[in-house]
Amino acid sequence: MNMDYNFAFFDEGSKREIRRATLKAVAIPGYQVPFASREMPIARGWGTGGLQLTLSLIGRDDVVKVIDQGSDESVNAVNIKKLIQKTTGVATTDKTRKATLIQSRHRIPETPLHDNQILVLQVPLPEPLRAFEPSELQTRRLHAEKEYSGAWLMLFEEIVKFGRMTTGADHPVQVESTYVMAPSPIPRFDNLKLAGNKALLLFGAGREKKVYAVPPHTHVQSLDFKDYPFEPERFDAISCRLCGATGVFMDEILDDQSGCTTHQCNDTSYCLARLNSRGEA
Repeated sequence: MNMDYNFAFFDEGSKREIRRATLKAVAIPGYQVPFASREMPIARGWGTGGLQLTLSLIGRDDVVKVIDQGSDESVNAVNIKKLIQKTTGVATTDKTRKATLIQSRHRIPETPLHDNQILVLQVPLPEPLRAFEPSELQTRRLHAEKEYSGAWLMLFEEIVKFGRMTTGADHPVQVESTYVMAPSPIPRFDNLKLAGNKALLLFGAGREKKVYAVPPHTHVQSLDFKDYPFEPERFDAISCRLCGATGVFMDEILDDQSGCTTHQCNDTSYCLARLNSRGEA
C-alpha cells in the first residue's frame, strides 16, 4: 500500500457518504440514487463511478478482479487495478471465483457468481429514459409515476423499422416489476444473468452522479412484447477456437492465414480456466 494516500484513496467521510447512497440503492432495487461524485485521478467516462463504489466498499481482506470488455489485461482494467492495489494493498486476481469484489466494464463474467461476491458495473448513462426525455426533472417524475410507455415505444419503433428489436447493448430492464433500469452497456446476452443472480450487483455512474443496485435473487425482466419476445445473442452452434466452449459470449476473430472468421471467448479468464483444466496452458 502507498502510505501517501488514505486507505482506498478517499477520506473516511467520503466513503461513508457513498456507502449511504449504496445502502439506499440496495434497499430500493433499480432506483437511481444521487450521490456526490468525487474527483478521481482518472477522467470521467473511464470508470469513475464504478471505481468510487469499489474504493468505498473495499476492505483489507478483499480480493479484487477488474475486467474491461471481458479482458483482464486491457489498458483500462490494468490501470484501475493498479490504482486499487496501490492505494489499498489488497490482493488482486484474474479468477472470477476467487474474487470477492469485481469491477467490470460492459460484461458480466461467464463463471456464475456466488453470494459472497459484489459485482460493480461501470455506467456511462444511467437513465434509460434519456433517449426520449432530456429533462432530469421529467424523467424523475416518469419513474415516480411508473410511466414507461416511452421506453416500450422506442422498442416498438425498432420493430416497425427493422422487424425486430435492435438494441445491441444496454437493453432496458424492469426490476421487480417496478423501476425500469439501464443495465449498463452489457450485451443482451448478459441481461439474462441479472435475474436471480446470487451476487450483489452495483451500478455506478460518476459523471452522472448516480448509483443503483440489483440485490441478490432479484427478479429482473428485459423489456419486450408477447409477440416479439426478448432475444439475446446466441452462440449455441459456435465453439471457441481455443478452449472449445459453447453457449458463451464470443468475439469474432479474423484468421490472418486462412482469411476466415473464427470465434473466441470474450471472457478471457473463463477461456484460460478451461484451457488450464485441460492442461493446455
